[in-house]
Amino acid sequence: MASLKPRLRFAPSPTGYLHIGGARTALYNYLLAKKWGGTFILRIEDTDLERSTPESVQAILDGMNWLGLIWDEGPYFQTKRFDLYKQHIDKLISEKKAYPCFCTAEDLTKKREAATAAKCKPMYDRTCLKLSADEVKKRLDQKLPHCIRFISPDEGEIVIKDVIKGDVVVANKELDDLIIARTNGSPTYNFTVVVDDVTMGITHVIRGDDHLNNTPRQIQLYQAFGYPLPIFAHVPMILGADKKRLSKRHGATSVMAYKDMGYLPEALVNYLVRLGWSYKDQEIFTRQELIEAFSLENCSRSAGVFNPEKLLWLNGVYIRQEKPETLAELVLPFLKNKGIENISNEILLEGIKISQEKVKTIVEFVEMVDFFFREVEPDEKLKEKFFTDDSKKIMKQIADRLNSLQTWTHETISQIFSGLVSETGLGLGKIAQPVRVALTGRSVSPGVFEIIRILGKEKTLTRILKYL
Repeated sequence: MASLKPRLRFAPSPTGYLHIGGARTALYNYLLAKKWGGTFILRIEDTDLERSTPESVQAILDGMNWLGLIWDEGPYFQTKRFDLYKQHIDKLISEKKAYPCFCTAEDLTKKREAATAAKCKPMYDRTCLKLSADEVKKRLDQKLPHCIRFISPDEGEIVIKDVIKGDVVVANKELDDLIIARTNGSPTYNFTVVVDDVTMGITHVIRGDDHLNNTPRQIQLYQAFGYPLPIFAHVPMILGADKKRLSKRHGATSVMAYKDMGYLPEALVNYLVRLGWSYKDQEIFTRQELIEAFSLENCSRSAGVFNPEKLLWLNGVYIRQEKPETLAELVLPFLKNKGIENISNEILLEGIKISQEKVKTIVEFVEMVDFFFREVEPDEKLKEKFFTDDSKKIMKQIADRLNSLQTWTHETISQIFSGLVSETGLGLGKIAQPVRVALTGRSVSPGVFEIIRILGKEKTLTRILKYL
């Protein structure tokens, strides 16, 4: 298959949001498809009719689009390919490589319990494979409920040649006869995956190593159909700080949750690719650099540990590198969600510029700029702490001098404060902090001189005088 144009796929099940782990798998496939000049395919594995939902499909598409992992083909839906699966099931039955199984759930439970009691590995005992052709026909004519099982070879072994894990060997005798179609006729996961990957011409199967246990059964099916094997690569899981599988208890696991928390997609992509892959000592990558540098050979065999603090730091790096105009567009909907209207784009851009070095998420920008567009009211604790009689005297002097100011620039504003520092012997913090609280309603903000410059004389004086 090496001579074929590479075709890679991401195949999520639409039973929830796009998980961080799934996003990394999609990213690895996307990067290699781009690097090799291949095709990146999106396939929605929605055969679990009870759990699959249109909302989950949309959540996956939204997450992929937000991360910029744009697929070349698809999305294909397994539920629209049932005729194709039936053709392949019928082929196996006609070649006597599969058979109907009439055992009930109760029958199978008893068999499992008996095997467990005998300290044997629970495996199907092929009761229905031993039925005569006449008996099978009779039961089928009676329309008795049945599934379809694939006949697992008794001899030999399966060797998974995994690019990341190395060779993984499983004896065929360890695998029982896989159910490939349920009693309701719907095909099962391991079967549909093989049919899809073959008919879509997938050359490389890159997925999480939680799928490694499925691979021997899938290889058996490839061999039964006489299909060539793809190249397999199973990437390690992503763990939380406690070294357990990443879950909600470790923080957000949904890709779109990070958008809502104010992360940049470029930062999340950069972070995810490094969870299980490295390239020299480089930490920060452009998309093109990732495409050129990424390789399966440099993927780790051990699990990656998700570190929210590292992601937050990385997001801050990307924010500092981003154009203020782009950041302003991203901040705008967050401000509107807070009920802030009548937003001046010019003032917002100014606010972004003076905050860009201080914040690590888009959400943090909101508290750095929202006071430009709304009335502010410090809480009582801040008023009590900063609006003392002595502070008000200084604030009055600042207001008077600002009112007399003819040229409204950062330099002329800062000179007023430095002059008062010299005259009073007080530190700049003692003089500036009460003004900051009056102007922003907070004790933490961008530089107070820049805030005064951007607010303008009228708004600045109105807010200061309100508390005198």
